[in-house]
Parts: sequence; C-alpha cells; structure tokens
Amino acid sequence: MANIKNYRGIIPAISCPFTSDHRIDEVALRQLASWLAGHEGVVAVMTNGHTGEVFSLTPQERAEVTRIVADELKGKMPVISSIVCEGLSDAAAHAIAAKAAGAVALDVMPPHHWLRFGCTHSHALQYFEAIHQAVPDLDLVCHVYPSWTRAAYSSQLLADLAKLPYLHAFKVGQRDMNKYARDIQAIREADASKAILTCHDEYLLASMVQGVDGALVGFATFIPQLIIDLWNAVKAGDLHQAMRIQSIITPLKDAVYGGGEPTGEAHARMKAGMYLAGVIDNHTVRPPTEAPNDQEMAALRAAVAQAGLLKR
Repeated sequence: MANIKNYRGIIPAISCPFTSDHRIDEVALRQLASWLAGHEGVVAVMTNGHTGEVFSLTPQERAEVTRIVADELKGKMPVISSIVCEGLSDAAAHAIAAKAAGAVALDVMPPHHWLRFGCTHSHALQYFEAIHQAVPDLDLVCHVYPSWTRAAYSSQLLADLAKLPYLHAFKVGQRDMNKYARDIQAIREADASKAILTCHDEYLLASMVQGVDGALVGFATFIPQLIIDLWNAVKAGDLHQAMRIQSIITPLKDAVYGGGEPTGEAHARMKAGMYLAGVIDNHTVRPPTEAPNDQEMAALRAAVAQAGLLKR
C-alpha cells in the first residue's frame, strides 16, 4: 500500500531559497512550498533534488529542508525527499533522517561513485533493499539517470525494480528517446501499477506523450501552472493546446537550460527566473554555482515577460 495515494500528476522538485549569506531561508522555503501546494494538479512536493542544490547541502541541512517543507505541508500534501549517498550504511542513515524529518517517500538517486565506476545489477537491487530495510514504511521512487552515464539502469533492471512491492514510482530522465520508450515498456510489462514520471524538464511535451503518468521536475518549482496545463492537455489528447502551451514554455526552457541538460548554473538561472516572476524574493545560490550574468538575465527577463509572468 503506497503512502502517497496518487503519484500521477505533477510533482515539483522544490528549489531551496537561501539568504544573502547562504543560509537556508526558512520563511521563503515555507512560502514556496505552500505556493506550490496551492496548485491543483500538484500531487506532492520533493525536497533535495538537483534543483534544490542538494550537493551544496550538508546531511543535516538536507534533513532540515525536508523538515521545513513537511511541517509547512502537514495535513495538506505529502513530501518526498531525495537521497544521494555513496554506500549502504550512508544511504540508511540519510533515509532514517528523512523519515524523522517528515518525508513519506524517498527518491533514490544512484550513488555518484557509480557515475565513475558503474554498477552491477545486484549492486542496484542491494542498494534499494538496504534503504527499504532502514525505513520499511516509506515508499521508494527510482531516480533514473541519463543513458549516457555509467549510472544508467538497463531495461531489465528497471523491470526487476518495478516488481519490488515497496517501490511505487519511477522518475525517468534517460535523455535518449529510444531507451526511454523501451524502459517505459519494460516497467509497464513488469508491473503496470507503478507510476512513471518524466523528469525531462528541457523537453516536456515530447516526453509526456510517451504514455507516462505525469512529471517530477525541477522546472515545476518555477512554472507549475504551465506544466499542469500542459499535462492536462496531453491527458485530454488535445495536441494543438499542448503545442500552444509548449510554445510558451520553450523560451523559458531555452533561457534556463540553453541547448543542454540541467546543470548547477541552469538551476541558478531558474532561481533568477523565479525571482523575476515574483515567486521568490532572493535568487542567491551557493558557491561554486555561479549566478546568471547580465546577458543571461536579459534572456530570462524576455522569456518571463513573453509568458506573462514578469513581476520585476
């Protein structure tokens, strides 16, 4: 039985506002969480994703971000916390801390040493099992990395993960549409009840029409309503409406992501876009991530303005 009754919809990976001296801004984080939860179509909020600058946060700060968001949304909306660790005991400790902070589900990123050395089929299964054993009453979400990384999961591994009773959703970001389609089919054939959520922020429409159940994306911390509207149009089979909405999203996507995939600087540009749209009042990022330059700010301002969202 899943803790989150409905993984199908839009789940923002929340940004983490900082004060000008780089401390977690609790007031701003609470305001952002409540604002996101107020959008019909948002079914949960995820903390400590890449958009939340997780790699700049200490383990204690990661738990604190989850505590703040879970407390703010208590009784209103479930909170998922990403965990990104390097070993079984490390992952168990992070999972226990996230549970104590109020998370009801965990987004499990691959250990980052796998990016360098790769992993075996059994490595991944052991990793998920160790986290489950540490927090047996929490749902797990599988975070799927791009196919070009050494932390990419095979279609067979994803099928085997789909059979785990405690794993309820997949956050899929292969950045390879052929593998994306094969992986979706493998998961569906293994257990069609498991939710599949695109995390292709930079090409939402193209990935949404592949038969998924929604989106778990950092971009939704910036433009939740546009992404909800896009998803609703896709569900309704209204391609013309979906293309119209995507045409509004595309300049924002280009200003945030450029021609590539999400990066630390893309997350900084997203924060600046959120500032221009009046979503947050301070777009400070933690070093070594760099704030947008003047040219990037001008592009963001133009994109936010064309979407009708400019407040500053």
